[in-house]
Amino acid sequence: MSSLSHHCGLFGVVNHPDAADLTYLGLYAQQHRGQESAGICTADGRTILRHAGLGLVTDAISAGELRELRNPLAIGHVRYSTTGSCSASNVQPLLVSAAMGQVAVCHNGNLVNAAGLRRDYESSGRIFTTTSDTEVILHMLADLEFRAQPDPFAAALRRLRGSYCVLLLYPDRIEAARDPFGNRPLCLGRIDQAWVVASETCALDMVNAAYVRDVAPGEIVTLNANGKLESRRFAEPAGGRRAQCIFELIYFADPSSLIFGESVHLVRRAMGAALAREAPVEADLVIPVPNCARCAALGYHQESGIPLGRGFTTSRLPATLARMGLSFSRTVRSRMLWVG
Repeated sequence: MSSLSHHCGLFGVVNHPDAADLTYLGLYAQQHRGQESAGICTADGRTILRHAGLGLVTDAISAGELRELRNPLAIGHVRYSTTGSCSASNVQPLLVSAAMGQVAVCHNGNLVNAAGLRRDYESSGRIFTTTSDTEVILHMLADLEFRAQPDPFAAALRRLRGSYCVLLLYPDRIEAARDPFGNRPLCLGRIDQAWVVASETCALDMVNAAYVRDVAPGEIVTLNANGKLESRRFAEPAGGRRAQCIFELIYFADPSSLIFGESVHLVRRAMGAALAREAPVEADLVIPVPNCARCAALGYHQESGIPLGRGFTTSRLPATLARMGLSFSRTVRSRMLWVG
């Protein structure tokens, strides 16, 4: 595949009048999980609406578009890919109308057999409109082979290989699923009678939702429009083994989040302390690089007794100018690094 989404951010709400607004805030809280594009789909029990675009959440969805999305059910996505170009066609959630009606999907992970599935569908005349592996899920849901099964979504998930968390939005419900090895995080929260699902607990904190539990590996959770939660399993982990992505705890997740049941801040601090014990050095200063290393640097400092300091600062100007459609020369950039 020419474009694979690896670490993205998911958020969804059911049974809340401000579901779109909450989803916007939940995506904003998870902006670190993807800065290429953002999108929101909402439903009122009959119809699904969509607004999405390239850039940060604040760029991709305007205040006016957010008002148009006012419905009690919503899912959203922020995207980050490590290969391939960033294009409008790959912005999620993807929304289609098919034999099963309208359905929107957003996905965090990497489907390693998506290319083969896509070739099979294309050889039978199916048309793909994106280069994202996520679109394969929609074709599987529309496939008669899976639609004829008692549980089409579960049957489709059992065919997928790789790591994934998936949110499906139907006009009357959200279905959330996590791969059998639990490689990527996905959690459930509650706001009064509303259910919330998110990639990270920092998004629950943003909307004042109480953390309830993680979606279990191999589990499908159905969040109905009336606020009822239903759970079923589509697979058991092979041999009971977990394969959780360590990159989440080392780098990707927000330090304030709980990931895989652990405080990201405390895990990173413990890693820094372990590094000080296993690889002691004589040094003048412990300096975190990049910003996500602050927790580990704190642990290294506390364990080693070496002072903790700041040796680098980040300039936001290049990114800010890029968002404004402006640029500046390499010469100007070099000179600016010496200012102050």
